[in-house]
Amino acid sequence: MSARILVVEDEPAIQELLTFNLSQAGYQPLRALSVEQADTILSTHMPDLILLDWMLPGQSGIDYAKQLKSRASTKDIPIIMLTARSEEMDKLRGLEVGADDYITKPFSPRELNARIKAVLRRSSPQSVHEPLEIAELSLDPRTHRVSGKGIPITLGPMEYKLLFFFMSNPERVYTREQLLNSVWGSGVYVEDRTVDVQIRRLRNALQVSGHDAMVQTVRGTGYRFSTLV
Repeated sequence: MSARILVVEDEPAIQELLTFNLSQAGYQPLRALSVEQADTILSTHMPDLILLDWMLPGQSGIDYAKQLKSRASTKDIPIIMLTARSEEMDKLRGLEVGADDYITKPFSPRELNARIKAVLRRSSPQSVHEPLEIAELSLDPRTHRVSGKGIPITLGPMEYKLLFFFMSNPERVYTREQLLNSVWGSGVYVEDRTVDVQIRRLRNALQVSGHDAMVQTVRGTGYRFSTLV
């Protein structure tokens, strides 16, 4: 099923354009012109992501984002802020209240779709269906099949989630805590060494195709997924 995206935008023309582009990209858009309408929708439909305008009638998008992140029912829904504000301090303020990304108007549909895909891959892997491939290592989210150089690779559920996260965010270094929050979830308590155990299992599974070396230990920091030695 395609991702459901709530668009909270008080300008009807912009909202119409956004929902059209989302539909064309294969998403299921939901519309709200205000915070009140957004709350009504959230009471019956939980989206996979929220596109939230900064300037809204009654309550600002920045205050609403803070409110959403304080609620148990909505704190895990990723938020992309939409705004005409381009100052660095404004961007930092948006990110500090819990927004996952920030896009400045005007923006192209291609840029918006790229940002949405990136955020969904980090927060809700099941909502992204495009196959991933790096150095002949392939992962298909639709079928949960993984192969390396044409060789099928069998992974457990957490190993699969870990590999999906790594392939969605290559070349970046992540601490154990960051991996725990991104892959296991911030509401789940597990020990740091759990990451090490799953990394070891993932490497063992990838040995069949020679891709185990791509899961690299960064001494004193954590792990990264890279084609570079």
